[in-house]
Amino acid sequence: MPIVTVQQGPRDIELKRELVRRVTDAFVDSLQIPAEAVQVWIQEVPADSWGVGGKLIADK
Repeated sequence: MPIVTVQQGPRDIELKRELVRRVTDAFVDSLQIPAEAVQVWIQEVPADSWGVGGKLIADK
């Protein structure tokens, strides 16, 4: 059973629903497994806890 972890900043629930659907579809198509076998975990990281290029996302 594949477990997919996505780390990202906070997103709207509709966007997360679409992400989970598309990730699941990709695994179903490529591995020929049932959708029920795919787990998608979304870890949302606040902008003040994530940095890129030496700066916090919250400071951009």
